Amino acid sequence: MSIDLAKMPKLGFGLMRLPENDGQIDIEQVCRMADAYLDAGLTYFDTAYVYHGGNSEKAVKEVLVKRHSRDNFTVATKLPAWCLKEEADRDRILNEQLERCGLDYFDFYLLHSVEEGGNGETYDRLNCWEWALQKKQEGKIRHFGFSFHGTPEYLEKTLDAHPEVEFVQIQLNYADWENPVVCSGRLYEILHSRNIPMIIMEPVKGGTLAKLTPELEAKFKAVRPDSSAASWALRFVASLPGVMTILSGMSTPDQMADNIQTITHFEPLSDAEKAVVEEVRTIMMSVPQIGCTACRYCTDGCPMNIAIPDVFKAVNTRRLYNEEFRPKSFYDGLINQGHGRAADCVECGQCEGVCPQHLPIIDLLKDASGMFDK
Repeated sequence: MSIDLAKMPKLGFGLMRLPENDGQIDIEQVCRMADAYLDAGLTYFDTAYVYHGGNSEKAVKEVLVKRHSRDNFTVATKLPAWCLKEEADRDRILNEQLERCGLDYFDFYLLHSVEEGGNGETYDRLNCWEWALQKKQEGKIRHFGFSFHGTPEYLEKTLDAHPEVEFVQIQLNYADWENPVVCSGRLYEILHSRNIPMIIMEPVKGGTLAKLTPELEAKFKAVRPDSSAASWALRFVASLPGVMTILSGMSTPDQMADNIQTITHFEPLSDAEKAVVEEVRTIMMSVPQIGCTACRYCTDGCPMNIAIPDVFKAVNTRRLYNEEFRPKSFYDGLINQGHGRAADCVECGQCEGVCPQHLPIIDLLKDASGMFDK
């Protein structure tokens, strides 16, 4: 049975940053969060083949399939280009995903991280678009789309070539609206002009927009004293026409409660509030930041076990707060946990090949080393 994409719940539960206990997903905690989410009338759970090393999909079975009626939730997952070598891998991975999740079908299925170069070429070379439509006919997929990390020009080219696509997932938040790499605003305009439903990822930019400097936080608090910084980021996205669902990678019950409150009692941004958001964005962009969203695609294949997103978090913290002790202590803690130093980078380029933000990670690690490896 198809779903009316125009009437989707506006908040999706992203299963990429789940709470952990001793390095394993804290299933009991996730169950409590999922129950609160479902109790609020929300239904969209987003996972992927590679999230939490494959354990995110397994969590779907434990948290949802074993505990709730199939009619009460929908599941989205993704086919990863970087795991495909031949056409037979498409069915192999899909069947593994269905088994992991304990499902007979996926409500939403995406080609993961379509962009120029490797991923886009792989999906074309292995006929993944046609294959997905076949899986839809077989009933293993209900709705088909793709997540996107490329240029506006490539998005238009892809949409022209594949009018069968039902929805597109893009990164969008107020900080990235005019980002020349992410191009959130331009991607939104292209999709909205074509009336293509949008799923939004990184609305809080990997948590960055939930933890602002006291100066920026005060600007929001002056207008809405009881509202969190994260709620402003969600409301910015939810105020945009054409948005189908906003994914939030919630890691704690408090984050879940705050996001549910924001969406279930949603108020579009007023013109005055939009002006405050723009003021915050302008100030924020004046401080050079590494645009890492902590997706952690870069870490699994790092031969030196460098916790790259965490290193960049330390760099950004030092730049934002102009304070050395805490970020240096955090960085040293990573090394004590067995991670490699930024200076240990062997410049293999694996990380840059999978980074959705197209960051020059090798050079950035050199900068981080100069900051912390003294």
